[in-house]
Amino acid sequence: MKAATITAILYLLLSGAAIAQSARPNFLIIIADDLCRRDLGFEGNKEVKTPHLDALRTESMHLRRMFNPATSCSPTRHALYTGIYPIRSGAFPNHTRVYDGTESLFTYLKAAGYRVALQNKGHIGPSATFPYEHIAGADDFTETSKFFTREATQPWFMVYGSSDPHEPWNRGPKYEADKLSVPPYLYDNSTTRESLAKYYGEISKLDEQVGALLGMLNENKQAANTMVVFVSEQGSSMPYGGKWSVYDNGIHCSALVRWPNRIKPGSSSNALMQYVDIPPTILEAAGIDPTGVNVHCPDAQGKTGFDGRSVLSILFGQNDQHRDYVFAQHTTKGTVGAIGAYPMRAVRNSRFKFIGNLAHENTYQITGLHQSDVCKSWQEDAQRNPALAARVAWLFNRPGEELYDLENDPFEMHNLANDIQFAAIKSELQLQLQNWMAQQGDKGIETELLANTRQGRSEIDKARAKQPNSQ
Repeated sequence: MKAATITAILYLLLSGAAIAQSARPNFLIIIADDLCRRDLGFEGNKEVKTPHLDALRTESMHLRRMFNPATSCSPTRHALYTGIYPIRSGAFPNHTRVYDGTESLFTYLKAAGYRVALQNKGHIGPSATFPYEHIAGADDFTETSKFFTREATQPWFMVYGSSDPHEPWNRGPKYEADKLSVPPYLYDNSTTRESLAKYYGEISKLDEQVGALLGMLNENKQAANTMVVFVSEQGSSMPYGGKWSVYDNGIHCSALVRWPNRIKPGSSSNALMQYVDIPPTILEAAGIDPTGVNVHCPDAQGKTGFDGRSVLSILFGQNDQHRDYVFAQHTTKGTVGAIGAYPMRAVRNSRFKFIGNLAHENTYQITGLHQSDVCKSWQEDAQRNPALAARVAWLFNRPGEELYDLENDPFEMHNLANDIQFAAIKSELQLQLQNWMAQQGDKGIETELLANTRQGRSEIDKARAKQPNSQ
């Protein structure tokens, strides 16, 4: 038997023994805000400075194929905490909420004796679904440390919702715009460079927050018994940076999981997985069987369990297979600055992606994207640059179907939807997408037009707000 195989077996045996003997772990989820996976040091960006995240990667398993199911903040976070996809949960536009009665990680872990908290950005509702203690402030960790250490024998679960690197990009260290390398999916001009420099500064600010949180775990001697999960959310608001689209810059996120003596440091997995797999994973790590959980939000087939499945066996290095397909949607209706409806649906396997633009005859317009300084500068330069003009036009109008070979076209520049060589692949992916939409109760345009009914406070929260001493 090879030495590497023996080492792996011994590691698994020791990990299992450690789990059996240890107290229930703490859990810390750190979620960035509008961060493109490609814009991190450990993901290959040589210019952005993320030393704390780079160090965390060496101590963690790198989940190389983690995907989120939506490309705006609120539906992404609802899926991350509930374990169900946004349309099924009702949280599919931005600034949204799940259906009343739905439960979340905060609900399950609090019922299991954990104290639960969320610091800074929430963007989720209603409050009954997310019964956390709120810790205010993005950079002040005084109350955070108190929460970590309040009861020595009680395990805790906390989400740190950073506000970085969400626009406006006005925090963090200064980068020199003229010294940066512009990613190939962006057009290189001075406006792009200046925006990129400011955006990189906020990524470094996020990295400082990560360093502070991990430092507190060390100071409080809690690092050894805390599972740390870092995810990058959806992409940036740069044109083709990922936000508001279902291209990989938007749905393929960066993800790290650290759990000393359980997860092998510096390891990685290529298994396809999604945000909805995180809640059942955390519950299993806490000793709760996720297959018996009722989320109180049935899908179109009457299923009341999670859409996700635990990936704990992958984290322990016992296998590297999980999903055959991942899915995503984007609802423009209800987004701040959106003009009209432009719903997107996507399915991806390990190599190919199919995108359906359900109202492609409309013009796609969101103020933060299409009227940004960067986009305006591209439009001006496009008057003298036909290739750029075609890329700018694509930002506003796309075909009904898109198909990409991500192995040979990672930036999704060459649409193969009408290429007869890929007809069978397209049909396969279309069928998978149709089945997923049916299971979720997604009726396409009809569902999109209901977006405004899924925004604002729920009736439960409205009633609670009218009660004396309500918060």
